[in-house]
Amino acid sequence: MATHVTRGKGRLYEANSEKLISAVSYQIYEELTIEGTLERWWGELTLTDSVRINDGDRYVIELDDNRKGRCSLRRRINKAVILVPPRFFYLLQGTEPLR
Repeated sequence: MATHVTRGKGRLYEANSEKLISAVSYQIYEELTIEGTLERWWGELTLTDSVRINDGDRYVIELDDNRKGRCSLRRRINKAVILVPPRFFYLLQGTEPLR
């Protein structure tokens, strides 16, 4: 298996309503089978906007190449700076293929 890394800017949506939550910066790891098909994917992202989201809820991420996939997020680090709205760093886990 091989791992492909994709970095870029995209968007995060609510899974059910597809309401835009925030623009994001992401790094996605795609684990490919020997045949080159996607086995699974995961990654990390930072929200551009200062919004709070719930750990474990389902979301849809849209990558800058227009692929989308459902995922769940888990907050890792608060990158808050004094007098600046907090920025949160999230780990994401793909729950369906990127299309």
